[in-house]
Amino acid sequence: MGDCAALLGADGPFAERLPSFAPRAAQVELASAIEDTLEAGGMLVAEAGTGIGKTLAYLVPVIESGSRAILSTGTKTLQDQLFFRDLPLVAEALGKRPQAALLKGRANYLCLHRMELTRERGEYPTRDAPAQMARVVEWSTRTRDGDLSVADVLPEDSGLWPLVTSTNENCLGTKCPDYDDCHVARARRRAQEADIVVVNHHLLFADMALKQKGFGEVLPGAELFVIDEAHQAPELASRFFGVSLTARQVEDLCNDILAEAGEVPGALGAVRAEVTACRDALKALRAAIAENLPDRGPWQRLIEHESVRVAMQDLDQAVADLAAPLDGLEGVSRGLDGCADRRAEMQAKFDRLDTAGPGEVRWFERRGRGFGLNITPLDVSDVFTGYRDELDAAWVFTSATLAVNGDFRHFTREMGLGEADTLALGSPFDYPNNALLWTPSLPVQPNHPGYTEAVLDTVLPALEASRGRAFLLFTSHRALQAAAAWLAQRVDYPLFVQGTAPRSGLLKSFRDSGNGILLGTASFWEGVDVMGEALSLVVIDKLPFAAPDDPVVEAQSARLRDEGGNPFMDIAVPRAVIALKQGAGRLIRDVADRGVLVVCDPRLRTRGYGAAFLDSLPPMRRTDSVTDVTDFFESPAAMAAVS
Repeated sequence: MGDCAALLGADGPFAERLPSFAPRAAQVELASAIEDTLEAGGMLVAEAGTGIGKTLAYLVPVIESGSRAILSTGTKTLQDQLFFRDLPLVAEALGKRPQAALLKGRANYLCLHRMELTRERGEYPTRDAPAQMARVVEWSTRTRDGDLSVADVLPEDSGLWPLVTSTNENCLGTKCPDYDDCHVARARRRAQEADIVVVNHHLLFADMALKQKGFGEVLPGAELFVIDEAHQAPELASRFFGVSLTARQVEDLCNDILAEAGEVPGALGAVRAEVTACRDALKALRAAIAENLPDRGPWQRLIEHESVRVAMQDLDQAVADLAAPLDGLEGVSRGLDGCADRRAEMQAKFDRLDTAGPGEVRWFERRGRGFGLNITPLDVSDVFTGYRDELDAAWVFTSATLAVNGDFRHFTREMGLGEADTLALGSPFDYPNNALLWTPSLPVQPNHPGYTEAVLDTVLPALEASRGRAFLLFTSHRALQAAAAWLAQRVDYPLFVQGTAPRSGLLKSFRDSGNGILLGTASFWEGVDVMGEALSLVVIDKLPFAAPDDPVVEAQSARLRDEGGNPFMDIAVPRAVIALKQGAGRLIRDVADRGVLVVCDPRLRTRGYGAAFLDSLPPMRRTDSVTDVTDFFESPAAMAAVS
């Protein structure tokens, strides 16, 4: 078992090739544990604190073993970093040449067929779209992999994306006239032939769901699965193992029927009336939901409104009525045959939504002008266990945030990993000397209407002491917007507010500013990686408990309560602890980083469960005095005086 220890040691190949490399005991321990797990064909759940270098810790045993491996990351950005930078670097240092493949979800790849359909129809969502399409078409003639997500030819928020990429629903598969040149099919073939396949969690769980439903799997079999950023796995798995019917799916089907029919003489007239009726029914349901319902809620809340219930029945019937004209055109074009198959699958979803099975919850959500109708399993552990049992493979789950005060039971229970080995490795960073946790006293509780203003009033001296260079995290969009307006009137530092620009551009502008204040919520709680002095202060407004009206959480809590459990301590607190750890992890990203973490929620100190949050954070020194915060920024030596 000593191979990894030697390779990652002071005399190993990385010490020679990486100027910043330093042997880390925790990294060696993690790599050795993964090496053992691979040899035994077992399961490992490992929390690896920031700075351990967990990517290197799993790449070394994976590449050294020569095993066929699936490496899954949390985001496409991390996926690209792993494939294009980390994996080649480690392989070269080890003197190995594994065949590796990068595989993303189909929404990242140019679909030649849909690109041509869109060009021929000439209907574009925005004024900028025709010029964007011209760039896509030009790029399509020279790209080798068709990966639009790294091509820099379409803005992140372009409305052209769904018109030049495919989904599981609208892909024609082998029926497509461009199948021989299909970028998705080629990427999948490369994955089937590779030793190491780099994917993301969305694709991994989508593949599992396809396999569960009896379809051919996208990913090749493997001897080892490494799930990085594994804290995201339970929620994502529940999403993919459920059922979702969206307004966008109906709209896309109608658009594609017209586009495909336009390619066949006489077909457009045969489908136009039914498509128009379906579009009208969809518009009516959108309006009924927008008029009567909140952003999300349980199914009962949906159907108690007669106008919503009637509109939903009308849309169901309109989708059913599309069958006759499509059946009448059977065999005249592969595109229309594909639309007929999608219509049948959509009808099956409507039928499935009529009732939820045991262990499932039905709920709705509004998505801008659209909506989603969902069935979500309350527990994915059985499904995930069944998937693992079919594979003769070892499994490694790792993240900087998996445990609650060193206890992994919450994660292992949700994922059905009761027999897994666990390992908790703290960060090597010098938190006691380089970081300070401030828990200020606030005059009001988090449910008070003036809470956000009280937070900002309290932390304003810290923002001035840090000279901006701050990241403010909120648990709601309403608080985010209120804070942005409040700060705009009171500070001179540039503000960078989530939603005002694409995420990547916003982060770059914040880094480049040198004294900006970044404001975010939801997805910004993780994945924001700003090293150095550009980020020296992280402020968290509230403990990140899930919204009390979340229909999935409500149903999970009701079931646990029926079983004699405590939903608050067994579900709400562990999930909030892990989310808080993610937010706190934005502060110290490198060995030389220094900064202050501010958690404003008074419940951290006044409620019994506050200890679970405090004890799960890195070992920073703590204070309740703003003077200690200002001293911290004025002089590094002042840190020593903080007790």
